[in-house]
Amino acid sequence: MDGNLAFCLHGRTWPPFSSSLFHPRKQYLEEHRFSVVVVPSPFPCALEEAQKAIQQLFGKIKDIKDKAEKSEQMVKEITRDIKQLDHAKRHLTTSITTLNHLHMLAGGVDSLEAMTRRRQYGEVANLLQGVMNVLEHFHKYMGIPQIRQLSERVKAAQTELGQQILADFEEAFPSQGTKRPGGPSNVLRDACLVANILDPRIKQEIIKKFIKQHLSEYLVLFQENQDVAWLDKIDRRYAWIKRQLVDYEEKYGRMFPREWCMAERIAVEFCHVTRAELAKIMRTRAKEIEVKLLLFAIQRTTNFEGFLAKRFSGCTLTDGTLKKLESPPPSTNPFLEDEPTPEMEELATEKGDLDQPKKPKAPDNPFHGIVSKCFEPHLYVYIESQDKNLGELIDRFVADFKAQGPPKPNTDEGGAVLPSCADLFVYYKKCMVQCSQLSTGEPMIALTTIFQKYLREYAWKILSGNLPKTTTSSGGLTISSLLKEKEGSEVAKFTLEELCLICNILSTAEYCLATTQQLEEKLKEKVDVSLIERINLTGEMDTFSTVISSSIQLLVQDLDAACDPALTAMSKMQWQNVEHVGDQSPYVTSVILHIKQNVPIIRDNLASTRKYFTQFCVKFANSFIPKFITHLFKCKPISMVGAEQLLLDTHSLKMVLLDLPSISSQVVRKAPASYTKIVVKGMTRAEMILKVVMAPHEPLVVFVDNYIKLLTDCNTETFQKILDMKGLKRSEQSSMLELLRQRLPAPPSGAESSGSLSLTAPTPEQESSRIRKLEKLIKKRL
Repeated sequence: MDGNLAFCLHGRTWPPFSSSLFHPRKQYLEEHRFSVVVVPSPFPCALEEAQKAIQQLFGKIKDIKDKAEKSEQMVKEITRDIKQLDHAKRHLTTSITTLNHLHMLAGGVDSLEAMTRRRQYGEVANLLQGVMNVLEHFHKYMGIPQIRQLSERVKAAQTELGQQILADFEEAFPSQGTKRPGGPSNVLRDACLVANILDPRIKQEIIKKFIKQHLSEYLVLFQENQDVAWLDKIDRRYAWIKRQLVDYEEKYGRMFPREWCMAERIAVEFCHVTRAELAKIMRTRAKEIEVKLLLFAIQRTTNFEGFLAKRFSGCTLTDGTLKKLESPPPSTNPFLEDEPTPEMEELATEKGDLDQPKKPKAPDNPFHGIVSKCFEPHLYVYIESQDKNLGELIDRFVADFKAQGPPKPNTDEGGAVLPSCADLFVYYKKCMVQCSQLSTGEPMIALTTIFQKYLREYAWKILSGNLPKTTTSSGGLTISSLLKEKEGSEVAKFTLEELCLICNILSTAEYCLATTQQLEEKLKEKVDVSLIERINLTGEMDTFSTVISSSIQLLVQDLDAACDPALTAMSKMQWQNVEHVGDQSPYVTSVILHIKQNVPIIRDNLASTRKYFTQFCVKFANSFIPKFITHLFKCKPISMVGAEQLLLDTHSLKMVLLDLPSISSQVVRKAPASYTKIVVKGMTRAEMILKVVMAPHEPLVVFVDNYIKLLTDCNTETFQKILDMKGLKRSEQSSMLELLRQRLPAPPSGAESSGSLSLTAPTPEQESSRIRKLEKLIKKRL
């Protein structure tokens, strides 16, 4: 078999054998005994046929390409003429349009010049705008002499129109003339339409001359040397301009285009002239300005500015001559409601209700300050007047208080504030409103300084100055009270009227504190943003806080001093001679009596300031309990029965103190947790001291360990006092003190021995249960 033969293996046709593969395949066939069939190869014939077909296809493609190129060339030749026709048509259309525009421009310029000579301003207004629109199409043809000549003729016509219109207005409204024409001219009305198209300077010149001529009479009537020019007749100025505006609307309202806003421009120019004239005359006659006259002029001026805001939009003020006022940020401050601007007189009759809901804020007045700014340099007169008035007001408050005396007790209302407080802040309200209408700049800062001065004076003269004076020492004791041993004996203390006065002063100080904070917020809303940081009433609020603290301290000292004789009597009793345990001791009854006399009065008069009544209770507990423990240490020596009696007395006092906030009250309220914690902690310590005293001192180790266990704040000083209460001799005490030092636990690093005070105190129920168990144990032993 040669290389052109193929073979078939079980239906599969294999490629022809090659010399290199013959032997392996032969071996494979021999091993598997396959039959070999030799067939001729078809590949050479198919290859030749494919090559012929490709040559034929290439020839056809070449023929198609040649025909396409010929067709494209034919299309170009056909469309060449069409394109030429299109270009010719476009150029022809442009030429015709340009010729028409040129015809219109030439005819329009001729007509414009003729109408200008005949003063046909109505036709000129329409024609001029059209001519100018047509002229815009010839900007690119200005190199052509004829086009440039037409453009120059149009400019010359505009210049001539402007001069002619100004001359017509000058003739109609001469600057120096006896009377103006009786009514507007149709020629001038059309001339205004032309002026709208001409250079804006023509329009501005017309407006300027017309307004100047319209206000010329005003400058003559209200010259500086005239009587009507002074502030007391400022109403006549505003009445004059109102008549002029009415006259303008009747005679000239249709002559000027509406978009010129001529009435508003007249009013604005009048305001500028008036501001300058008033400033000049006030500088000349500054010594004659009084506060009533100044406020009268400012009130009438702000009323007039409000009138302008209602009638005009303020669109002519956007040129920078006067900026609109920025609206203050929204505030939830209840100190003041929005006040009606013109009615300043009503503010003087307002009451002290400063917590009414705020009314919707009126829109800003774009004319605010357009005239009234001239009064700002003279507001020092107003500030000085308010300084004087507030000083007289404080003096009147002092005199009234001395004349009327302290307020009568009225526990039903719960400690009302002093009437003078409301009057003071109502006057502050009036001053702040007036000043904010006059200026929001430096005068507001000066007024704030005056407010601060008299807030401090009110706190010192009315509140602190009228607090009852105490005759006791810092501890609330006098020599005579210390010598009294009779239980329940009376000591020098505040009367019912004095207690109510202290509570009223405290309530007033709290009202002043809250209202001063609101006053500070409102002042910051009224003043300019750049001056907000200079508004600070923190010092005055601290002053009222001091008055509150002083009032609470007086109430605490009074009740504390009333309890002192009873505690003194307790410390002087012969406790080693007590033979049996009975009911509570007379000194406990005396303390409870004083508490029931004072606390309900204080509570009822501080009903509106509950948090300060809680402070009073806390401060009294913090003062009474340490003093009770101090007097407890003075009770020596104490027998076992005496210690038991003291323990029962201590428990009774503890129950009374826990019930102190609601004592003798029909409505029982749970005492604040902070107060309960103080009472439980302090009185539990007193009970633990007595328990240690009651414990036998032998064996020594047990006694010392019991002391360490019962008193968490155990130390040698307290232990020494307890040993004195037990009546032990000094020789016995030395060994016990040495044993205590040995058995005291070492304090943790970085901590003081007093750190153990932070341990959780037992609840009142737990302590009551412990006391009952101790009582039973004592009775069994007896």
